[in-house]
Amino acid sequence: MIRRTGAAAGTPPFFVLLGPDYAGKSSVLAEFAASTPEWRIVSSDREFLDPGHALIARLRRDLMGDVLPGLGGDYSLDFMIAVLQTAVLHLRDGIGHGADGTPVLMDSHYYKMLAKCRLSGMDEHPMFDWWRTFPQPRRVFFLEVSTETAWRRSRRGGGANPLEHYGDRPDRMSFDAFQTDLRKAMWQEIEHLPVTVIEEQHDVVGTAQQIREVIAGELG
Repeated sequence: MIRRTGAAAGTPPFFVLLGPDYAGKSSVLAEFAASTPEWRIVSSDREFLDPGHALIARLRRDLMGDVLPGLGGDYSLDFMIAVLQTAVLHLRDGIGHGADGTPVLMDSHYYKMLAKCRLSGMDEHPMFDWWRTFPQPRRVFFLEVSTETAWRRSRRGGGANPLEHYGDRPDRMSFDAFQTDLRKAMWQEIEHLPVTVIEEQHDVVGTAQQIREVIAGELG
């Protein structure tokens, strides 16, 4: 059973941008960072990290370059989850920085990481129960993308990492199957929350404007 808690007392309202791999989340966040600098962007992506959080970028780099290729040999799934949790906690801790009333837009939050861990072979793990008690956003924006578009954006698997497909090497079938299951797993994690679905678009500015309008309406 998936257990949830709402936002803790004193937690400022925040919003989450979610979607399958290659849905364009980073591009939308970059548009917000450029056009709406008064908002706070919380992400584990290197381009959105301040110098004081350089460790997060290094851990993410080592996860992709060392831990994932060594799964089943040098590293266990438990170890992978422990490394991923550093990014999850960075996102959780970043929520409090909006206590001054600054709107907070967060990248994927723990939902996508949790879903990917589940698909990697650990559907149940004690760590997941803890993640699910973290503060919940006021609203999730779910960016849709077809598996065909995602496959093309991944350079037909050439740019896909091991947490974006099944098996040792990405092909169209293993990529599509993983992305389809990922989408289902993410929806299982957010089904209790208000969600605004944004259909696949290629207009980053327009997508950001849609999100901006919904958030403005919610914050009143």
